[in-house]
Amino acid sequence: MILVNYFARYREQFGIGGEKIALDDSLRSVGDVRTLLMARGETWQAVLGETSLMCALNQDLCNLDAPIEDFDEIAFFPQVTGG
Repeated sequence: MILVNYFARYREQFGIGGEKIALDDSLRSVGDVRTLLMARGETWQAVLGETSLMCALNQDLCNLDAPIEDFDEIAFFPQVTGG
């Protein structure tokens, strides 16, 4: 089982802040989880397909190719800007 969290406007667009997903052999990376979620439909594809998508694995920024394990926490959020 992995925990997937959505932050900022992603949370609003999906209508949920997070969820648990059963880990299986098809889910080996953060990118695999993203692909699984994007298969849910148009909104999911539009949001998680953004080129500015940021992700974190166990609270550390990562790339989509980061390997995942059972009990990991993945977060997806829009790019943050500030001054």
